[in-house]
Amino acid sequence: MPWDTLIKNALLFDGRAELPSHQDVAIVDGQVAEVGVDLDGSQAREVVDATGRWLMPGLWDIHTHLDLEVELDPGLTEVVRHGTTTAVVANCSIGVPFGLQNSDGHEPVISCFARVENIPKSVLRRVADQISWDNPKAYLEHFEQIPLGANIVPMIPHSMLRIEAMGLERAISEKPTELDLETMEGILEEAMKDGYAGFSTDMLPFHYLSDDPHREIRIPANHAPFKEVKRLTNVVRRYGRVWQATPEKDKPHNVFRWFMLSSGRLFGKPLKLTAVAALDVVTNRSLARMGVALTRIINSALVNGRFRLQALAAPFRVYADGAITPLSEEIPALRELNAIDLVDRDARMALLDDPEYRKRFRQMWFHDKKGFSLARIKRWLRIMNDSFSRDLKDMVMTARPLPVWEGETLQEIYERLLDWQARPGGQGRLRRTGLGPRNDAEAKAFASFPNPVGDDCDFMLHLLRHFDTDLRWYVLAANDDEERMARVLFDPQTLPGFSDSGAHLTNMAYYDSNLRGLQIAQRRSLATVAYHVSRLTRVPAEFWGFEQTLGTIEPGRQADVILIDPGALSVYDSEANTTFGYRDAVAAEQMLNRSDGVVTDVWIAGTPAWRDSEASAHLGRSRMGRALTVH
Repeated sequence: MPWDTLIKNALLFDGRAELPSHQDVAIVDGQVAEVGVDLDGSQAREVVDATGRWLMPGLWDIHTHLDLEVELDPGLTEVVRHGTTTAVVANCSIGVPFGLQNSDGHEPVISCFARVENIPKSVLRRVADQISWDNPKAYLEHFEQIPLGANIVPMIPHSMLRIEAMGLERAISEKPTELDLETMEGILEEAMKDGYAGFSTDMLPFHYLSDDPHREIRIPANHAPFKEVKRLTNVVRRYGRVWQATPEKDKPHNVFRWFMLSSGRLFGKPLKLTAVAALDVVTNRSLARMGVALTRIINSALVNGRFRLQALAAPFRVYADGAITPLSEEIPALRELNAIDLVDRDARMALLDDPEYRKRFRQMWFHDKKGFSLARIKRWLRIMNDSFSRDLKDMVMTARPLPVWEGETLQEIYERLLDWQARPGGQGRLRRTGLGPRNDAEAKAFASFPNPVGDDCDFMLHLLRHFDTDLRWYVLAANDDEERMARVLFDPQTLPGFSDSGAHLTNMAYYDSNLRGLQIAQRRSLATVAYHVSRLTRVPAEFWGFEQTLGTIEPGRQADVILIDPGALSVYDSEANTTFGYRDAVAAEQMLNRSDGVVTDVWIAGTPAWRDSEASAHLGRSRMGRALTVH
C-alpha cells in the first residue's frame, strides 16, 4: 500500500487563500503524498470519508505560554482538540530554555510566571520538577524525549537571557556592562545557530516578580535599556528570525521608537516583528485604530518594516477571583492585593483592614469619577489609560459565591442591597418581585454588610473582605463588538493570535480562539474563510520561517491536517462551552473550552491525534510533533 491514509471528498482549504475545492489528500510517512480528485482508495491502508467537512492545514497559535503546560500534558490535549497543531512559546520575555536558573537562591521561573501569567505556584513547582536541562540546546533535545502532541516553536526569552548573563539580582537592579551585553549577544547568537525561531521581550509596566524581596520590582526584561534591545534584535535581524515584543503601552513615543527597529530602511534589513496586541479596548476605543495605523506606517515602502500586531478573535472576557486578576496589575492600589500569594488569605485580610490602605483604595476607586479633571474627561471620552473601568455595571458575577448572582452586574446587586436596607423594618424579609433579596442565601449575604452600606466603593471593599477569592466575576475588557473586532482581525496588517493559552488559568480561556475566528469568517463568506485559513496556517508558517515544510497542503509538506464540521462550527457557542473546574493534568482549577464536534479529526505528521471528535489512543503516548527549528 503506497499511502497510509487517504482523506476523500472533503472541501479543501489548502492554505493559499484561494477558494476551496473538493479534493482528496493522501498521506504517507508523515507527509502529504498527493492531492487530487477521485484518488484510488484501494491504494491506502485507511480511507476517511470527509464528505460535508472542511479539510485544512493544522492551525497555528502564535502567542502562548504552553511551554509550561507541555511539561505536564505533553500531548497538549487542550490545544489539539481545537485543531491547533503548532504553538509558539516563550512569549513575553519569559520561558524555560535555560532551565531553572536557581543558582543565587531565587526561583526565577516561579517568580516571573506567577504574577505575569497568573499561574498558581503549586502548578509552577510541578513544572519545575520536570526541568532537567540547563541550556537552550538541551531544551530542544528534551522535546525529542517526550510524547509531544502539537509542534512547539521555542523562542529565547529576554528576561531569562538577562538572568543567565547577569543573575537575577543584577538583572533587575543594574545597567548592563559591555561584558554583559556581549555575553547576551553570544548566547542569543548561539541559540539562533541552534535553530531558535525568535526572541521575545517585554516592557509592560505592570509585569512584576512574585517572590520576596522583589514583589515591587518588574521582571528583568523591563529593565533593559534601548541600546540593549537594539543590539539583541540586530542578532535576530541577521538570522532573519522573529522578534516578539510587548510594548511599554503608557509611553507612545517609546513604543514607536522600539517598533521602528523593524525598519529595513534604517537598519539595512527588515526585522520581523510581532507585538501584543490589536484589541478593541472598551475603555479606550482609539487604541486598535492607532495600532493598525502604526503598523501600516512601519510596513510602508518609506520605512520598509515587517511588523504585525496580534489580534484576538474573541471577546476579551477577563475573570477575577476576588481582586486576583491580570487587570489589577495596571492599578497600584489593586496591585497591592494582587502581589499577595494566592493562598495567603490572611495577608489580604490584613491589608483590607488597614485604614491607610482603605484610603488608598477609595482614592483609586473615585480618582476619575468625581470632580473636574483631565482623567475624568478621558473617562467620558472613553480614552482611559486603564483597561479596567472600576464601574460596578461593567462587573458581571458568576455563580460563585451565590448561584443567584450569576449573570448579574455588581451594580444590580448593589442597588438591591440599598433597597433592602432602606425599607423600614424590612430587613430580612424576602421579596419575590422587585428589588429585595431573592433567597435566604442572598439575605444572609446582605445582612453581613454594614447598614447603611455606604457608597459603591464601600460595597466593593466589603465584598472583597467578606468573600475573598470566592467572589468570582468578569469584565468584558475588549472586543465587545464583532464588527469592530472583525475589521482588526481580518486586516492584512495583523496576525490572528494572542490567545495566551497555557496561562491565566482561572482568568481566561482562548484555546479555541482560532475556531472563533473561523466562525466569524464563516458568517461572512467562503472566500473570507479561505482568507482566514491562510492567516492561521501559511502566513504564520512563512513569518516564522517554516514555509518549506508547513502551512499548506501540498505534496512534500508535513501532514499536519485537520477536518472541521462546518455545521457544528456555525452553531458553536464558545461562552456556553467554557468550563471552570479542577483539571488533573495541572492539579489546579482551570478554565477550558469544549468545542466538541467542531474539529472531528487531527493528524500531526501523519499520525492520528484526534479521531471522530475524541483524542486518539496515541495522543500523549507517542511522539507526533517536534520542536521546530530554523536552519
